[in-house]
Amino acid sequence: MQAAIEARNIIRWLPLTGERIDILRGVSFAIPRGSWVALTGPSGSGKSTLLGILAGIDTVNGGTLIIDGTDITTLNETALARFRNEKIGIVFQSFNLISTLTALENVEVPLYVSRDRRHIRQRAQKVLDLVGLADRLHHRPHQLSGGQQQRVAIARALVTQPDLLLADEPTGNLDSQTGAQVLDLCARLRADLGITLVIATHDPQVAGRADTLLNLVDGRLALPSNGHQDAQRWREPVRLAEGG
Repeated sequence: MQAAIEARNIIRWLPLTGERIDILRGVSFAIPRGSWVALTGPSGSGKSTLLGILAGIDTVNGGTLIIDGTDITTLNETALARFRNEKIGIVFQSFNLISTLTALENVEVPLYVSRDRRHIRQRAQKVLDLVGLADRLHHRPHQLSGGQQQRVAIARALVTQPDLLLADEPTGNLDSQTGAQVLDLCARLRADLGITLVIATHDPQVAGRADTLLNLVDGRLALPSNGHQDAQRWREPVRLAEGG
């Protein structure tokens, strides 16, 4: 079966006052379709950068990233934006909802730049019902709880029917009970829709819900420090044939 994501020797660095700051140092892995992956590691390890690269928001300085059979590192800006809209859903820690729009209108936004613009309102209503917000369609963000806002953000990420859902610390701004409810929702959506889910987190409780771990340390994949506990879920870096 074709992998949902295959990263080959991903390198990312930034120039700083004449020096090169290495962020990702040759990261390689493969993620099967339908997996739930936790991207873990200490602050500054490269988690957010890697998630941004998977989302097609950040660029690489070297390496190949294949998502759903397409090497997105070769796409121009227009093609990449289209691919991202059709194939990738993104959920941010800070929700990033538009304050002047209702929940329904926030979820509709990605559909206006989609190639398939049919039945926009009905599709947005359906996905809000899917995340349990059928009775909050016309509420604006300030009228919703943190958990409800995150559900709107998840609905917005799902409305284009992506194959891959990426989330950056999706429970970071929520209390533990609401955070657990959001994770339960993610688990249900994964089971019902068959999406591949990648969550960047520093919270071991969140990571514990995943079936696979990708742990970054200083820009490289490494076994978690409590390796004996996480060995069954640790994803070894893929071994690529020379020139492959």
